Amino acid sequence: MTRLRVTEDHEWLRMDSADTGTVGITSYAQEQLGDIVYVELPEVGRKLRQGEAAAIVESVKAAAECKAPVAGTVLEVNASLAEEPGKVNQEPTGAGWFFKLKLDDPKQVEALLEEAAYQAKIAK
Repeated sequence: MTRLRVTEDHEWLRMDSADTGTVGITSYAQEQLGDIVYVELPEVGRKLRQGEAAAIVESVKAAAECKAPVAGTVLEVNASLAEEPGKVNQEPTGAGWFFKLKLDDPKQVEALLEEAAYQAKIAK
């Protein structure tokens, strides 16, 4: 079963293996932003600290940062977002993913919210 972990800032992390994960923004975040028109992704090989701005998301309403939910090195980016940034609106936790990370410390994942706790938080 694939479980998402979520930050307080609405980024999600799905573990792909013991030390790699995929990152994107939540459905709630993309709803708040509105129609996404541009996504600037980090460079492959970039080292990210936990909480560091990793990507920029621009919508018709605003621009927002996507921060690294955990520390790690960027392994891959979703290059298709350059041509189709709307994938983030259509499938924020699927085809709209941003980048894949090799985690520096997989234990950092434990500090992120489980999906049910995140859903309860945004329902307030």
